Amino acid sequence: MSETTARTQADVGRYVSDAWRDRYFAACDAVYALGAPALAEQDVETSFGTTHVYRYGPADPAARSRTPVVLVHGAGTCSAMWYPNTPALSAERPVYAVDTPGDPGRSVQREPIHQPERAAQWLDETLDGLGLERVHLVGTSYGGWLALNQAHRRPERLASVTLLDPGGLEKVGLRFFVWIFVGFFATFAPRALRPRLAAWLEQPVLVMTELRTMIRTAVRAYRIRRPAPLPLSEAELSTIRTPLYLVLGKRSLLVHPERQRERVPRLIPGARAEIVTGTGHGPQIDHAEEVNRRMLDFMASVD
Repeated sequence: MSETTARTQADVGRYVSDAWRDRYFAACDAVYALGAPALAEQDVETSFGTTHVYRYGPADPAARSRTPVVLVHGAGTCSAMWYPNTPALSAERPVYAVDTPGDPGRSVQREPIHQPERAAQWLDETLDGLGLERVHLVGTSYGGWLALNQAHRRPERLASVTLLDPGGLEKVGLRFFVWIFVGFFATFAPRALRPRLAAWLEQPVLVMTELRTMIRTAVRAYRIRRPAPLPLSEAELSTIRTPLYLVLGKRSLLVHPERQRERVPRLIPGARAEIVTGTGHGPQIDHAEEVNRRMLDFMASVD
C-alpha cells in the first residue's frame, strides 16, 4: 500500500462492521420517527463519496415554491438530530437534511473532506446534485463550521446562513471536550440519576431513550477519522456577504457567547447575533419552538 493511499484511508470515516452499522441505522430510525416524516430519501454522488439526503416538504402548495432549507448536523451524529426542527421548518418550506460524509449516517465517504476547500466543494456538489440553485443553509456545531466555510468559499447558492452554536468561530477548548466525554459516560448512569445529570450537563440525550441509544450506538459503530477544523480568521470572516444569523446558547462551552455576539456582526456586515438563555450547546433542541420561529422569521426577512 502506498503512503498516499494509507494517508487517504486514514482520513476516511468507517463503520466497524456491517452488524454495528445496521444497529446504528435502526437506532437512527427511532429518532427520525420523532420528527416530520420524510417525503423521500436520495443519494447524491460527489467527488468525495455518496451523500444521503432526507427531503421534507410543506403540505401547502404555495409554500413548496419558497427557497428551501438545507440542514447540516453536528459531529458524531446524523440528520436524525433535527427531529425537533423538521416539523416546523417543513411546514413553511421544502427542507433537505444532509448526512455528512465522515460522520455516522447513511452517507458513504470515499475521500476526505475536512480540508476547507474540499468541504466547500463537497457541499456545493451535493446542492448541485439535488438541483438546488439557492438555499437557506443551517448548520449546528461542526455543521456550523461547514456552513460558515461555505459562506466564505462558495456563497453563490446561499440565500442565507444560520449558525446554531457553531464551530468555526474560535478554537475548540478543553472544556468542550470534557463536557462531551462526561456527557457520554453519564449515559451509563442509573435511570434515577439521569434527569439530574441531564439538567446539570444540559444533555437531553440522557433522558430520551431514543437519543441515548442512538448516541451510544454511534460511538460503538463508527470511527470518525478527521481532525478538528480550524476556526476562520478575522480576515476570512470579513469576506462574508451572505445574510447571516448566529444563535448562541448562553451557557455554551464551544464558544464564548458574549464575545461572539459582539465580534461576528462587527466583522460580517449586517450579520444578526442572538443569545438564547437556558441552554448550552443545543438551542435548537432545548428551545425548539422558539428557535424554529426565529429561524423562519429570519429566512422570511431575507426572502
